[in-house]
Amino acid sequence: MSECCKKKHRSESEYRSLINRLSRIEGQVRGVKNMLETDAYCTDILTQIQAITAALNAFNKELLSNHIHTCVAENIKQGNDEIVDELVVTLQKLMK
Repeated sequence: MSECCKKKHRSESEYRSLINRLSRIEGQVRGVKNMLETDAYCTDILTQIQAITAALNAFNKELLSNHIHTCVAENIKQGNDEIVDELVVTLQKLMK
């Protein structure tokens, strides 16, 4: 990843919200693993996988919104318009 050295300080509420979402997703993934280990029916597993996908999409939406409202807005205010190009590349990756 070429952006390895960039960092962002997150507020406590933003950090907690994102961590809580990831913890729930982690639990859902463990649940699917358990379903597979206990020979759960295929469509039941697929349903849970769809729930995980939706949860990851919600995580992405929250993180992207936070990014636009903080990182992107601050960079634009400081005259760094290259951030818009970075955002476009990021959105293109998310839409694959």
